Formats: sequence, C-alpha cells, structure tokens
Amino acid sequence: MDIVTTIALTMGVAWASGINLYAALFMLGYMGSTGNIDLPPNLEILTHPGVMMAAGFMYFVEFFADKTPGVDTAWDTLHTFIRIPAGAMLAAGAVGDVSPAAELIAFILGGGLAAGTHFTKAGSRVLINTSPEPFSNWMASITEDAMVIGGLWVALQHPWVFLVLLVAFILVMAWLLPKLWRGIKRIGCRIARLFGKRCGADSAADTPKN
Repeated sequence: MDIVTTIALTMGVAWASGINLYAALFMLGYMGSTGNIDLPPNLEILTHPGVMMAAGFMYFVEFFADKTPGVDTAWDTLHTFIRIPAGAMLAAGAVGDVSPAAELIAFILGGGLAAGTHFTKAGSRVLINTSPEPFSNWMASITEDAMVIGGLWVALQHPWVFLVLLVAFILVMAWLLPKLWRGIKRIGCRIARLFGKRCGADSAADTPKN
C-alpha cells in the first residue's frame, strides 16, 4: 500500500469502528480473504474463518439491537468500552510494519476518532429515541450500516476521496457533538422533573444574579 492508502485505511477502520465495529471487521475480513485488498500483516487475522464468523454473528445481533428504540442506547453504552479500544488497535495494526512511534500515533489518533464517531452515533440515537415512531430509528441504523460498508470501500478504492470526506465529517462532528450533549442534558432534566427532582438547569435558573 502507498502512504495515502495506508492513512485512509488507518483512519477508515477507526472511523468505522466507532459506528459499527462488527460490520467493519467482517467487511475487512471478507475483502481480504477474497483477494480484493491486501491487508497489512497485523490485520490479516481478520481473514481467519473463525474471526469472520464471530464478527458476522455479532453484526447479526447488532443489526436487530441497533434498530430497537431503547435497546440501541443500552447497546451503545455497553460498546463504549469495546468500539473505542478496538478502533485504536485496528488503526495501529493498519499502519503496517512501521516504527513503534508511528504505531502509537495511529493508536492515539484512531482511538480519538473512534471515540468521536461512537459518541456522535450514541448521542444522536438518544435524541432520536424521543420520537414515538420507530421509523427514524430504523432509517438511522440502516444509514449507519451503509456508511460503514461504503466508507471502507471508498477508503480502499479511492483514498483521497475518503480523506476529503473524513475531514468534512470531522468538522460536522465537532459542530454537532456540543448540540447533542445539550439535547441529552435537556432530556435528563425532563426525566428528573418527572420524579420530582431538580436538575442542574433548574438550579442555575434559581441562582440569584448580582
């Protein structure tokens, strides 16, 4: 792989892991085992039939869990401790045979990117779940699956295009995350009021101003 393809794959696996880790693992394993791509040595393990079966089974489970309102948020909460470290490790493995410093840089950047995409996905799902109908949840989940599969394909086939799109995605993510956080806090306050409790916003509103 040339340097641009390596960077695209490194950031691509981290980005995809934060959204749907198991779809990313299965697709990389499938493309590597069928000869569509030459995986770096540290990622060749993904082509092992057992690894592909495990990733495929977990993707099957996530496919339904991710489309069930409420269950998807619980699933995302659990996977905070899985997607982020996995994204970091996959990014470190994707850089190939390089210096330990380069692997550590990929690990740090990959973990940060996986964390960003994971929290963007999880936060948006919390807000979507406030809608009583399930269709928006299904549409969001299907869109995310398509993004992972299509994004990894673009990263491997058209790395420059992927890197440009990734920069745009990161900019949107940086703009969106604070808004998602404020929305989640408002939902938390509504739930607290249902139980007769005060939330931080209420306390701030009652604080006298000088």
